Amino acid sequence: MKNNDAIEVLLALGQESRLNIFRLIVQRGDKGLTPSQLIEKLGIPNATLSFHLKELSNAKLLVAERQSRNLIYRPNPQVIEDLTDFLMDNCCQGQACSTPKLKKKGVSS
Repeated sequence: MKNNDAIEVLLALGQESRLNIFRLIVQRGDKGLTPSQLIEKLGIPNATLSFHLKELSNAKLLVAERQSRNLIYRPNPQVIEDLTDFLMDNCCQGQACSTPKLKKKGVSS
């Protein structure tokens, strides 16, 4: 991933509604969601949702598949993996990273 690609992805996710849309679609995984399902779950007006889906798709975070009369939006996990690799490139000066993983809130071990 190049700097410009990372910037495009981060800008797409840097807006609350788009982040919420993306996270909801990620939760559904390969099943994906239709725009009408997203409207129902998030209460976003159709025109606004269309704009946000276009932005997320342009950043290659989502892939859309037409099934009959519906579009199904699914996450593109490769882009997130590429972004993570890009951000972590040369972490710890190329040595094995010794930074401990943080525990998620509400999760006990």
